[in-house]
Amino acid sequence: MRGFLLGIPGRGTRPVHSNLTKENRGFTMDMRNTVALILGGGRGTRLFPLTKIRAKPAVPLAGKYRLIDIPISNCINSGVNRIFVLTQFLSVSLHRHLRQTYRFDHFYNGFVELLAAQQTVDSATDWYQGTADAVRKNLKYIEQRWVEHVLILSGDQLYRMDFADMMKTHIESGAAVTIAGIPVHRKDAESLGIMKVDETGQVVGFVEKPKTEMQLAEVRTEPSWIDSHGIPSDGRDCLASMGLYIFNRDVMVDLLKNTNYEDFGKEVFPAAIRNHKVQLHLFDGYWEDIGTIRAFYEANLSLTRQNPPFDFRNSQAPVYTRARFLPPTLVNGATITQSLIADGCRIGRNSVIENSVIGLRTVIGENVTIKDTVIMGADFTESEGDHVANGMPLGIGDGSVIIGGLLDKNCRIGKNVRITNASGVDYQGEDDALQVRDGIPIVIKDGVLPDGFEF
Repeated sequence: MRGFLLGIPGRGTRPVHSNLTKENRGFTMDMRNTVALILGGGRGTRLFPLTKIRAKPAVPLAGKYRLIDIPISNCINSGVNRIFVLTQFLSVSLHRHLRQTYRFDHFYNGFVELLAAQQTVDSATDWYQGTADAVRKNLKYIEQRWVEHVLILSGDQLYRMDFADMMKTHIESGAAVTIAGIPVHRKDAESLGIMKVDETGQVVGFVEKPKTEMQLAEVRTEPSWIDSHGIPSDGRDCLASMGLYIFNRDVMVDLLKNTNYEDFGKEVFPAAIRNHKVQLHLFDGYWEDIGTIRAFYEANLSLTRQNPPFDFRNSQAPVYTRARFLPPTLVNGATITQSLIADGCRIGRNSVIENSVIGLRTVIGENVTIKDTVIMGADFTESEGDHVANGMPLGIGDGSVIIGGLLDKNCRIGKNVRITNASGVDYQGEDDALQVRDGIPIVIKDGVLPDGFEF
């Protein structure tokens, strides 16, 4: 059985196995001729300041992962082992994470490679002008003889999907393009691309972010059609595009080479509907587009529930990330409820942590209160005798209170600091250590707040 090496160097490298066929699930689906392209997105302005110093797919998630781990893990668990990640902004930390994490063995022929924007003799501009333009500028990587299908994925979504099931839909329907779609309520449709399908599931219409009742009526789906396909409609009468596509390779090449389309959702997909058979792959699991600070914050906190909508503990389809050799978290007389605590943390006496995510290597002092907060942790551990930046140690000082906040990596929070946004500020700051987005106080990476600071 073949596997990939999960970021563990030397003799301790452990192969993690993924079947190329899905015989154990009742059908056989060979994914060896599929290449995945994960779109890293643009500047990620809606996730600022988390994207001020990193690409959007490199944003930390759930205390120990990064957003990019989600689509890559879905690929590996589905038997797709040839993966390109397309990005152009602030890709250093993303590249480092990919290089340290996803290394396949010599017998698997797999890879995860970053394709950053670059100027070539065929392109007068080095920047990607959109998702479709990014793929167009890298067509040489998919115009290889072994490629039959191209899987297009987003780098900023939280979901778990077996792409072999989607490929089965694609092949059995004889489609040129297959798109994953999820039923949504009408009130949620205005922020999504909504599809209209016929009785066979072929996509026959599409409206990007419909705003009026007339536009919604054009793409409305009878709830009974959703029910008849084994998914309870629960009043949902719209089918939203998840931005996940399977293209026959030649169809994609033709669509991109013969047009100047820049965006998949707004241009390539509607053109494919007009000229090719496009099939819906119906999905009804958890799916969250993490495009804003509020969505990112709420998605993280949802993971702390007793029965989280997305469970990282699924042993059949695990989420992979970089292996770190950290000690267990040390808790000294603290009270912790409904929270995720990553490795390598130190939590002091009489501290209270509720409904929060505590990232790798977080140091929390004594008598600290943390509620409804996401803390991303630290990139390193400070030991006694180390030089302390700005005269303050890494972590959260004694007596501090943080409620409803978001702390990026390597923060230094002084003693008796209070962050609660008591005044209800919705937006604040551009260069300050503490900024506010969507009403959420954010301490930026390497941010320092002095003793007694209040917000």
